[in-house]
Amino acid sequence: MTVIIRAVAEKDKEPWQRLYDGYHRYYERPDLPQSFFDQAFDRLIAKKPGDFIGLVAEDDGKLLGLTHYTYHAHLWRPEGVCYLQDLFTAEDARGKGVGRALIQAVYHAADAAGVPSVYWLTQEFNYAGRMLYDQVATRTPFIRYNRPL
Repeated sequence: MTVIIRAVAEKDKEPWQRLYDGYHRYYERPDLPQSFFDQAFDRLIAKKPGDFIGLVAEDDGKLLGLTHYTYHAHLWRPEGVCYLQDLFTAEDARGKGVGRALIQAVYHAADAAGVPSVYWLTQEFNYAGRMLYDQVATRTPFIRYNRPL
């Protein structure tokens, strides 16, 4: 397998959506409306400064994974930080280095942008993902709280 990491392109909408839907189903957010996917994809394609950047992993024309990240200001780091919001690989591509390649591509992009601090969150039950994350990042002691809606 020869995995290529590249920017998401307009031609990727359908396979990207299948992956992104799988991501949301994994995190127990099933049955999102088509408008959700349309809006998210349009934002990635628009490439507006300050919005999310999308990368995909491809092998022989097939999308195997995706990641979305953004840069934002941080008072402790004048150069800002990079937030890796979404990372997902197709089930048949897991354990083959696709997730690692996507994370490394975000690291490379952040370094090139002069923003070396990259972080992300995951759910405790994401054991397979956490096995990879423990190899490529440092787990922090922070606990997240959300405002109830």
